[in-house]
Amino acid sequence: MELKQLFGLVGRDIEYSFSRNYFQNKFEALQLIDCKYVNFDLESIDVFRETISANRPILKGLNVTIPYKEAVIPFLDQLDSEAQQIGAVNTISIKPSGKLVGYNTDVYGFEQALRPMLNQTVKRALILGTGGASKAVAFVLHKLNIEFYFVSRSSKNAQTLAYSDIDKSLIENHALIVNCTPLGTHPNIEECPDLPYEFLNNNHILFDLIYNPTLTTFLSKGKAVGAQYSNGYKMLEFQAEKSWDIWNM
Repeated sequence: MELKQLFGLVGRDIEYSFSRNYFQNKFEALQLIDCKYVNFDLESIDVFRETISANRPILKGLNVTIPYKEAVIPFLDQLDSEAQQIGAVNTISIKPSGKLVGYNTDVYGFEQALRPMLNQTVKRALILGTGGASKAVAFVLHKLNIEFYFVSRSSKNAQTLAYSDIDKSLIENHALIVNCTPLGTHPNIEECPDLPYEFLNNNHILFDLIYNPTLTTFLSKGKAVGAQYSNGYKMLEFQAEKSWDIWNM
């Protein structure tokens, strides 16, 4: 069967990719034998254009992951309104004209995965990390009227705390903690963000965008005190389905 539609993931060091397995299974289930999903593991975003050119005209859509969710934007012809507001892209639709349009489906994925865990007592959150994924998380929390701080290795502005700033009071007053860093990803599963975990309690919600391993060290510290917790798998499923909808608009 001639390959008619090609999709893929743009990132670096992405052999572990959730997306490739997810979409290949989806294509098999839907009997889309003329579709394929591949990894475009780019050492530098500078080769993005030639990667696109080399796979036209069958390349129809891309997902984008670390570390290119922000760096890919200058290569695109257009952004949808949410991606423009967020300043990060994780889905690209390649139109018949060749125009590249960027979207952010992390927003949809995170919101759908988080909502069932929330209750009215969740008013404040800590977002660990300041990369492209953290921007999507911040967008959702703003929409849900949840106040938040970013947490980074150094304090950059009034909305960003350094890890060294996080104390008992901040932990106790921020019921939701979202890990947007790669710390704890397989194979470095013993790593976790540098927080005073001893101040967690069963009123906390810990959400880790990592999905491999299923229980990161970060999440296990919440589980140990009876907190709600979730890894990133459901978020990835939701955002993948949203990507598929965009590619087939």
